[in-house]
Amino acid sequence: MTTLARATDTLTRDALTVLQPGFAGTTAPDWLLRRLGEGLASVALFGRNVTSPEQVAALTAQLRAEREDVLVAIDEEGGDVTRLEVRTGSSFPGNHALGAVDDVGLTRAVAAELGRRLAAAGVDFNWAPSADVNSNPDNPVIGVRSFGADTDLVARHTAAYVTGMQSAGVATCTKHFPGHGDTGIDSHHAMPRIDVDADVLAGRDLVPFRAAVAAGTRAVMSAHILVPALDPDRPATLSRRILTDLLRGEMGYDGLIVTDGIEMKAIAGTYGIERGTVLAIAAGADAICVGGGLSDEGTVRRLSDALVEAVRAGELPEERLADAAERVRALARWTTANRPGAEAADTADGDVGLRAARRALRVTVAGEPAPLTEPAYVAAFTPVANIAVGDETPWGVAAELGRLLPGTETGSFNGADAGREALAAAGSRRIVAVVRDEHRHPWMAAALDVLLAARPDTIVVEMGVPRAKARGALHLATHGAARVCGRAAAEALAGV
Repeated sequence: MTTLARATDTLTRDALTVLQPGFAGTTAPDWLLRRLGEGLASVALFGRNVTSPEQVAALTAQLRAEREDVLVAIDEEGGDVTRLEVRTGSSFPGNHALGAVDDVGLTRAVAAELGRRLAAAGVDFNWAPSADVNSNPDNPVIGVRSFGADTDLVARHTAAYVTGMQSAGVATCTKHFPGHGDTGIDSHHAMPRIDVDADVLAGRDLVPFRAAVAAGTRAVMSAHILVPALDPDRPATLSRRILTDLLRGEMGYDGLIVTDGIEMKAIAGTYGIERGTVLAIAAGADAICVGGGLSDEGTVRRLSDALVEAVRAGELPEERLADAAERVRALARWTTANRPGAEAADTADGDVGLRAARRALRVTVAGEPAPLTEPAYVAAFTPVANIAVGDETPWGVAAELGRLLPGTETGSFNGADAGREALAAAGSRRIVAVVRDEHRHPWMAAALDVLLAARPDTIVVEMGVPRAKARGALHLATHGAARVCGRAAAEALAGV
């Protein structure tokens, strides 16, 4: 294999340019800085790289001291999927809450403020928004990351998000093309398959992406999903029919195409990351996202070597690799030209996230409500988090309710005995039961049955997609589990 550390030829530089790798730690390791000098054009940040906005700003400054036009990418959707506020929870509600409000001006303002904060930290490329139509209510990986199940609603809010964030100089990456909403499998674990005909896809899943293209999204992220109506043989990330013929040809898209994480099992477990990388570039992808799970120099070397060897073996046209690399550089030129100055702070709207979360709150009352007037017991029924959300970020209402009603206590429960365990832990205190996608978790619904049978005055707060019947003395639907959603719910419970 080629030893890339000493190579400086154009082919090698192009191979490095199309990679978007991650790394471990909160400062850039030497190997990453060296690779930037050799042609690497993008760096990906994940939760493990973040302790505070100030630390991220120092990190991005370190990267740009090595390469001024480096693209710094992050997976910052706001809401449940946050990296910039991974330790505290997001100051912004996610897409589902914005869709529940259905005010495109608000969505645009939220995206602009989130973009401003990213830009202030030196991040100029965001793998967001999710433009997936959440047509399968049992979807285990999209859910509240989607604006909703209505195609037109998702389309108009996707366009507003793109416009808002890019007004702050941060390039958006609309995902997960051609639409991950109708899946019952998480592509982090296996290959999802969507078995609907092309007319359904055109009238449902593709519509928000057309809106994003019309709004000028600078990038689109492919999904690791098999869609036989579009390509019976290859998943979207590896499909020329989907990436080149459909997205570029029929839809007229000319920006950057990025893959979802190439180490996700849907690709790594079926093709392997090296072959998957070569096939993705050959199919029309321009950049390979890697680093959520693999974050070492060896991975960069393996993927770079695979691309170089594929060109030399005639498996990947050199012109295709060169075109992909040029599209990466074109995006870097755009972000550099649109990098905001110090005056951007004057446009800050620090309260827009909380205002949006308050507007997204839906309250259902059964009979006469009995508001909280003293410390309660918050029973959080906690499902296993999907990989996109992660388990690092705190969620729920306990912290915010404790701030308003000091002495509030909490516990986390799951499994067959969750309801009985919560009852025992609560004692005589009023119970606030916090759930997340009750409709997808039979054990969670059973736990609520137990609580409500014994304590009809129990308050229920649903922080996922509110598809289960509203029940409890008071039922609050927040449409997401971001910190600001918890604060909005706590304010309503405490009457402030």
